[in-house]
Amino acid sequence: MGALIVTAEFAPDDFAWLEGLRRANYPPELNRVSVHLTLFHALPPSAEEEVRRQLALHATGPAPNAALAGLMDLGGGIAIRVVSEELDSIRNEIADHFHGLLSAQDSAGWRPHVTIQNKVPPKIARALLAKLARDFRPRPLGLAGLALHRYLEGPWETLARYPFRGR
Repeated sequence: MGALIVTAEFAPDDFAWLEGLRRANYPPELNRVSVHLTLFHALPPSAEEEVRRQLALHATGPAPNAALAGLMDLGGGIAIRVVSEELDSIRNEIADHFHGLLSAQDSAGWRPHVTIQNKVPPKIARALLAKLARDFRPRPLGLAGLALHRYLEGPWETLARYPFRGR
């Protein structure tokens, strides 16, 4: 069984806009999943039931406030930086709960971002960065919930979705 991936899901309008950017700029042969905001890249499959409980618990509250704050140069791609103290808090609480089970990548710190382009020559990435920078303005980002996926050697299998429910 593949590793477990935890993401934050976007509100429909933000998903549509970000997915359009990704589809327009990500190499199609490598674009195996929809646009996403990864909280954890590789939790162990043996922890699935506990991960489900944690996500359900954290989804009982209101949707975290979040913003798309700036563009990020990934070298071979471009991402949009996400800022959200409330989502940071959720992620930190889940990370503390799974302390000792986190992969090196997941325990090394979190830089929340939405990847728009990846695995392209740096020259192509720099050109997209320049193009996007002309019109980019920070803006609110709607978050709709948390989701649990299983990594399947490329594509992901969505196992569960947990919409934010609090007011």
